[in-house]
Amino acid sequence: MIIVVAPDSFKESLSAADAAIAIKQGILDAVPDATIYCIPMADGGEGTVAAIAQSTNSRLIEHTTVNALGQEITAQWALIEEDTAVIEMASAAGLEQIPKANRDIYASSTYGVGLLIKEALNYPIKRLILGLGGSATNDAGLGMVNALGVKFYDKNAQLIDQPTPKVFADIHHIDISSLDKRLQSLEIILASDVRNPLYGPQGASHIFGPQKGATPEQVIELNTHHQRYAELVATCVQKDYSQAAGSGAAGGLGFAALAFLNAQFKPGIDVIAEYSQLAKHIQEADLVITGEGCIDAQTLQGKTIAGIASLSQQYKKPLIALGGAVHGHYQDLYSQGLTAAFSISSGPLTLQESMQQCAPLLRQKTNDLIRLWMSKVV
Repeated sequence: MIIVVAPDSFKESLSAADAAIAIKQGILDAVPDATIYCIPMADGGEGTVAAIAQSTNSRLIEHTTVNALGQEITAQWALIEEDTAVIEMASAAGLEQIPKANRDIYASSTYGVGLLIKEALNYPIKRLILGLGGSATNDAGLGMVNALGVKFYDKNAQLIDQPTPKVFADIHHIDISSLDKRLQSLEIILASDVRNPLYGPQGASHIFGPQKGATPEQVIELNTHHQRYAELVATCVQKDYSQAAGSGAAGGLGFAALAFLNAQFKPGIDVIAEYSQLAKHIQEADLVITGEGCIDAQTLQGKTIAGIASLSQQYKKPLIALGGAVHGHYQDLYSQGLTAAFSISSGPLTLQESMQQCAPLLRQKTNDLIRLWMSKVV
């Protein structure tokens, strides 16, 4: 029996790799001789580097950079076949790196992401995969492009050093003449499932600002700043990218990458699938198991499970999804390739208890389901 195990992470509980191990253990508890392919997944956010690195001839590189608040940290990125770099923006500007009490959306910058990209450019890379997700920032990529050479000036022609959202209103001129020339020959792929524009009711500030600590007043103000800044950028690059699908990803980092780096979006699941040969493994499988922390209506919006469901449907393979919580209109996925979805909860548990017990709960639920599955096929 061949089973593909391809979960995403269970946020704040298990990484995708650890979730895959728990599911694998549950399968082996029921069917010790099963052939299992573990392919940890990601949608461009947390776990993207690990997921691609596990499936490729790559090496992990550590580099000193700064987090969203400018504090020195060490971040890890992957170099594949010596010509492709894979970077998670959250490794240098991630929300989970900043304690809740210290989160400050106006002081948060993507400068550290730019430093990582600059380091990657010192290698003979031809392609850069930048995972967008889990950001603490809403700076529209100001910091990132500043680290890569873009300069910002105020109305008095004074240079604004390492800009943050605090200075949006002060920016009057943008100079891209010093943007790192090595970027011109680089293919840049933005791995993300976010389709929101930079500003507007569905923009970065309104949709993602509150979860990063923005107050209702700050959301409105930041949205206005993004609109004005987008106009300046459009004048500079001769094109308006502010309403492009995905420009609001990672607090507007998607906008900066489109406007200044000539990047292209690709769903995170597609990027991981490309490097992990996911389609090939699913084609050969008898059963596919996936999962993530919460399976709900958002799962339909290009998330990992939706992507795996599409492949499972294409190859006519049964797909089971396991979630810490399963609610909303997840049943809509039935018509898109999902066979069934189950919560791993064993009874009334607090959120904290569920998170602490995630691995054993995932293992036991998998064991139960495989035993049921085998009773059908034996």
